[in-house]
Amino acid sequence: MILAIDQGTTGTRALVLDDDGRLRGHAYVEIAQHYPRPGLVEHDPDELWESVLTVAHAALRDADTGASHLSAIGIANQRETVVAWDRASGRPLHQAIVWQDRRTAARCDELRAAGHERLFRERTGLVVDPYFSGTKLEWLFRHGGVSRDAAVGTVDAWLAFKLVGAHATDPSNASRTMLYDLHRCDWDGELCEILGVPRAALPEVVPTGGLIGHTSAFGGRVPLYALVGDQQASLYGQRCFDPAAAKCTYGTGNFVLRTVGDTVPAPVDGLLTTVAWSVGSRFDYALEASVFVTGAAVQWLRDGLGIVGSAAETEGLAASLPSNDGVFFVPALTGLGSPYWDPYARGTIVGLTRGSTRAHLARAALEAIAYQTADAVSAQAALVDERLTELRADGGATANGWLMQFQADVLGVPVAVAARAETTALGAGYLAGVAQGTWTEADLDRISGAPRRYEPRPDAGDHGRLLADWRRAVERSRRWVADA
Repeated sequence: MILAIDQGTTGTRALVLDDDGRLRGHAYVEIAQHYPRPGLVEHDPDELWESVLTVAHAALRDADTGASHLSAIGIANQRETVVAWDRASGRPLHQAIVWQDRRTAARCDELRAAGHERLFRERTGLVVDPYFSGTKLEWLFRHGGVSRDAAVGTVDAWLAFKLVGAHATDPSNASRTMLYDLHRCDWDGELCEILGVPRAALPEVVPTGGLIGHTSAFGGRVPLYALVGDQQASLYGQRCFDPAAAKCTYGTGNFVLRTVGDTVPAPVDGLLTTVAWSVGSRFDYALEASVFVTGAAVQWLRDGLGIVGSAAETEGLAASLPSNDGVFFVPALTGLGSPYWDPYARGTIVGLTRGSTRAHLARAALEAIAYQTADAVSAQAALVDERLTELRADGGATANGWLMQFQADVLGVPVAVAARAETTALGAGYLAGVAQGTWTEADLDRISGAPRRYEPRPDAGDHGRLLADWRRAVERSRRWVADA
């Protein structure tokens, strides 16, 4: 059996899979979000670790099995979030700084003004943005009281240390730090020097799929066989091994990834280049569009405004209207990601009238998810020669049938919703199982099940006009903080 762990932004999940890929056990627990000041987002590293222990033990109980029956563990993790800890005691030295945190926006402005963006872009495939780990790590050393002899890393490195005592990360996570050279497949000394991050503080980069160490945390002696960033885990779980299919995870944010083979593509405006995974001696790269706030916008309607009682309620509200009546919601609650990359954008609602209701806001939030995804797919299409034949979808919002149909209509291509929603955890489990030898990649289609498909409707309306109006609304949200 395989234990798959997905340590995410809002919670941690564990799955137990048998040798035929069937789900035998499942557990989930939420984690606390900490907001010290506007724009700052933190997690407690000890809580992240305890959540992993909690769900792993609970999933094993749910499967009515024990660690002695496990052949491998795979871990997927929220990317870009950084942790610092004492090497000797293992004690965290600061709260984890979450990927959504914007505290280093001004520092990113300084780096761009100093002319460094081109260097970062060419070597790492990333833009200079507070979303990524590099300036967060710099902040920990300069302002967070973390000594230069500490160990630092993304969440996978923290969990690997707690599980097997290794200070290790994989290329899919390393490539999200602004410190990893995609061409040399190693940490870049010059970029580390620019940001003042000691290279010795960074973890060893090991293959995404391969033996990392053994743990007794769950009883017995179980091998850890995979570390992978959550979006790349989902890409693997969706079996997107060629550019004809892209995947989109509909979660707190949306992440659209498309594999491009074993050659690093040239940088293109609005998109990121990232390592998809390394399995054995094979390195695969991907184009990524990262959209910061999608499902989180629906959460805001529920928790911030109180106009819906549950996320599921938005489906009926959206369907109750024949159109959006010109109401658009740009959910730039933590800035805008791909393809705009504007940390100073803020949430904006346009088109309200006296006739607008909570149904209009619910529909606008769902439409915004689809529009942002369409922007991402359009940016990727300009670089990839092969035509997109379908968008493979996963994540919590795929349960919303209205949204999935609207997404297919806006894109003009089918949307295939994974048979099992939790493809991030599944991808970590599949990587571990392939690396360990339980499966081959050829087995994965067989064990994954048939997707639920939404075909685009030719008579669904003028989506070109809707997208044009959406982009006008986006322009009104941009650089709002700077203008203020």
